[in-house]
Amino acid sequence: MRSLLMHSPIAIALFWIGNYLLITLLPLFVLLIYPPPGARGFWVDFSVALGFIGLATMALQFVLTARINRIEASYGVDILLQFHRLTSLVAFFMVLLHPVMLFVVQPETRQLLNFLEAPWRARLAILGTLAFVALVVTTIWRKPLRIPYEPWRTSHTVLSVLAVGLGLGHALGVSNYLALFWKRMLWGSMALIALWLVVYVRLIKPWMMTKKPYLVEDVIPQRGNVWTLTLRPWGHDGFRFQPGQFAWLTLDITPLSMREHPFSMSSNADHSGRIEFGIKALGDFTSTIETVKPGTKAYLDGPYGVFTVDRYGDAAGFVLVAGGIGITPMMSMLATAAERKDDRPYLLIYASKTWDDITFREELEALEAQLDLKIVHVLKEPPETWSGEQGYVDKALLDRHIPKYKATRQYFICAAPKMMDQVERALHDLGVPVPQVHMEHFNLA
Repeated sequence: MRSLLMHSPIAIALFWIGNYLLITLLPLFVLLIYPPPGARGFWVDFSVALGFIGLATMALQFVLTARINRIEASYGVDILLQFHRLTSLVAFFMVLLHPVMLFVVQPETRQLLNFLEAPWRARLAILGTLAFVALVVTTIWRKPLRIPYEPWRTSHTVLSVLAVGLGLGHALGVSNYLALFWKRMLWGSMALIALWLVVYVRLIKPWMMTKKPYLVEDVIPQRGNVWTLTLRPWGHDGFRFQPGQFAWLTLDITPLSMREHPFSMSSNADHSGRIEFGIKALGDFTSTIETVKPGTKAYLDGPYGVFTVDRYGDAAGFVLVAGGIGITPMMSMLATAAERKDDRPYLLIYASKTWDDITFREELEALEAQLDLKIVHVLKEPPETWSGEQGYVDKALLDRHIPKYKATRQYFICAAPKMMDQVERALHDLGVPVPQVHMEHFNLA
C-alpha cells in the first residue's frame, strides 16, 4: 500500500510542491541561522527577505521550464507554464518591493539610484531589475509589441539569466546577509544549477536530438485548411507516446536554432514507426507546412503532456469535446482505441464552422464502425438541409448528449481558449466533477 501511495500521481505532485516550497522559503531559514550582527530593524530585514525569496523564485523558473519529464508528468506542461507565469509575477513584485521599502525606511539609500556614482553592488541591482522589467514587459505584451516568437524566446532566456545573475551578484556584493562561506556556497549552488539547466535545455538536449532525426514522409491536405505531416524515424526506432500527447517539432533546421513548435500527435500511439501531426495553417510557420517536401529532415522533443486517456484505464467511458484543430489529439485517442479494440463508449462533440471544414471527417466516419463511438457535429454555419446541432457547444447542448450518470466518464476538451472556458463552465454547472475535466492550452508566452 505504501509503495502504491509513493508512486501515485497525487503523491508525486505533492512531493514536487513540497520541494518547491522548501527551496523558495530557504532564504528565510538562511536569515534565521546566524543572522548578521547589529539590529537593522524589522522592515529592513523584511525587505531583504522579500528580495531573497524573489531571487530564489526567479532561479526556480529555470526548473519549471526545463521540460523535466518527472515533473511534467505530474502536472502537465499547461499547468507548469501557468504556474511559471504566476510565480514570475509574484517574484517580480517582491524584487520591486525590496528596494522601495528600503527607500522608505532608509531615505539615504535613494542615492544608490545614481548609477554613475553608486557602488558596483548597487549598479548590479539596477541592471538586474531593468533586465527583469524588460523580461516581464516583453512577455506580457509580446503580441501587441509584435515581437516574433523565436527572437522573443532567445531574448527571454538571455534576460532571465541576466536578472538572476545580476541579482545574485548584488546579494553577494552587499555581503551583510551572506557573509558566511556556507551561505555563499548555498546560493552559488542554486545559481549553478539554474545555469546548468539553461545549458542543458538550449545546447545539450538539442545536440542529443540531432542523433535521432526524422524524415518527412508525406504532407497530406485535410479539410479545414489542415495538413497532416507524416514523419518516420531515421536510423532509430522513434519514441512511444500516449494518445493525446504532443511533441516539439523542429523542421528543416538544426534543433540548436531554438525554432521549435508544439503540436499534438494525431496518429496511432502504438505505432512509433510513423508519427503524424495535424497542423492548421494559422501563422507564419504553420502556413508553410504545405510546401514541405518529402525527405525534409525533422527533429522531435517529446512526448509531453498529461492530456491522455491512458491515465484513466479504469474509466467507464470518455466524452471528447473538440473545436477546429482541437480534433488532433482526439484523433490519436480514437485511432489508438480502435487499434486496441477498446469496447468502452466514446462520445465526440465536434464544433466546426461548416460541413466542409470538418477536419478528418471521413476518418471519423470510419472509426464509428470500429468503436462504440457516437459523433455529434456542431456547425456554426450549417447548410439549409442540416438537421443536426448548430451554433455553439453550450450547457443545453451538452445536457442533451452527455451521459445521465456524469461522474462515470472522463471529459477531455481541446479547442480555442474561449470555447474551452465555456465548455468547462457548462460541465461544472451540469454537475461534472472538476477532477474529471481535462484541458491543455498551448499559449506559451
